[in-house]
Amino acid sequence: MSRKYLGIDVGGTFIKLGIVDENGTVGMRREVPIDRSGSETVMETLMKGVDEFLLEHGLDALDLTGIGVSAAGCIDTANGRVANNGGNVPGWPHTEVTGPLTEKYGLPATIANDGNCVALAEAWIGAAKGKNDVICVVLGTGVGGGIISGGRLIEGARGFGGEVGHFPTHAEKKPEYKGDLRADYEKHAATSALVNLAYAAGTPWTNGREVFNAAAGEDKRALAILDDWIYEIAAGIMGLIHVFDPETVIIGGGVSAQEDLLIKPLRDKILGLVQPDFADGLEIKAAALGNDAGMAGAVKYFIDSASRRQEQ
Repeated sequence: MSRKYLGIDVGGTFIKLGIVDENGTVGMRREVPIDRSGSETVMETLMKGVDEFLLEHGLDALDLTGIGVSAAGCIDTANGRVANNGGNVPGWPHTEVTGPLTEKYGLPATIANDGNCVALAEAWIGAAKGKNDVICVVLGTGVGGGIISGGRLIEGARGFGGEVGHFPTHAEKKPEYKGDLRADYEKHAATSALVNLAYAAGTPWTNGREVFNAAAGEDKRALAILDDWIYEIAAGIMGLIHVFDPETVIIGGGVSAQEDLLIKPLRDKILGLVQPDFADGLEIKAAALGNDAGMAGAVKYFIDSASRRQEQ
């Protein structure tokens, strides 16, 4: 019988739950809205959601092998908790996650950053399946991602590795205070940056969808704004390619569905910018797993962690 795991993906608005088998297939999904009023902690919402999810599907927690959690923010993977940066999740910093889950459900648990989980999932069963060297860049209000090198996720000393949104791509924008992000990659490559470009150009478009719709209608202003934004995305990825020499670059986030207006021109720009040796055989593709990526990647992280413990 196939082993089954509980996959949990904690975002700023919803907590996604699903049963993930050892082959990465996600089933029995459920979404639980996060209470942003502060009357209930995220962990209270999460565990209440797990209780209801198990009851709804007639499951006993002990029928499962373990729990994998994907979450926004800087994640202290060794200690199973959120560090000081909790992303956009309300009240999330310094939350203990794996300990309370193990105590309540009697199952081992792991937690990892959501961008890292997307990278793991895409390399496991998605657009980069079978690849050992993968860069994943997730474009949203911010920029997240993860890096797999030699078949292993780069986590760094504390589990914070792969935070691709916060390396500087604009050295001329010198930080003036702690937390000044003007030089950061995500400041210039996130979808919010696209909206800022549209505003600066004096257009009426207030979100990325409107810019893309106008570009699809061959509006010259929209096409020029997209071109500037795509260059910013490409410039950061070019730097990552020269450092990590990947086989595949995966572009995630809802905007990655824009194959003709984003993925194709982005691919062309990147391949035109990187040194020829790095471009040889390099794949640049949209992510394939959508909303399942976080849950599948969280379980892949759990499986890989268990395997490493057995090797020690």
